[in-house]
Amino acid sequence: MRIVLAEDHFLLRDGLIRLLGAHGHEVAAAVEDGPGLHRALLEQRPDAAVVDVRLPPGFADDGLRAALAARRALPGLPVLLLSQYVEPLYAQELLADGGGAVGYVLKNRVSDGREFLSTIRKVAQGGTVLDPEVVTQLLARKVRDERMGSLTAREREVLEQVAQGRSNAGIAETLVISEKAVAKHISNIFPKLGLHSSDSDNRRVLAVLAYLEH
Repeated sequence: MRIVLAEDHFLLRDGLIRLLGAHGHEVAAAVEDGPGLHRALLEQRPDAAVVDVRLPPGFADDGLRAALAARRALPGLPVLLLSQYVEPLYAQELLADGGGAVGYVLKNRVSDGREFLSTIRKVAQGGTVLDPEVVTQLLARKVRDERMGSLTAREREVLEQVAQGRSNAGIAETLVISEKAVAKHISNIFPKLGLHSSDSDNRRVLAVLAYLEH
């Protein structure tokens, strides 16, 4: 396979080049930043791209952005993301076009070179490979999204006010409703978010966390 590699850490980049070369694969380009990755993908049109999510110059999601831009220009371009962290949004964006040929692997869970090479081959052949922890986080996010989606517009407004630290009285004044109505909305919010604890203060905190994670 011809592979474009994007990794800003020299030792890891060099190690991957050696690993791929030792197993008969050609590293068509090895780059260390987002713009370089985008250029290399469009110029080389590789069989697969192995991409660190966080690359210079922004050290945020530059690698992902460059890969997604290249996939828009080259539909179906196989991309395997490498990351130190589980970021469900990254996986969702990568999967969003429904074209397959994508993977998301956590660096600290890659412990076998042959298994890693097998993952690259699967992605290059059009498959989808996700680290089990990524799948777990995606499912958890789906549950949270479904729960937040079950709230009415007014309940979401009330929860937003709770997240801003307002008391029931403050929420009532802001939304121009009665405190009794606020209490009713909050009591409806808790079970919809799966918060069944009898400690209402603790549930209030957990509801805010659910809102902030959404």
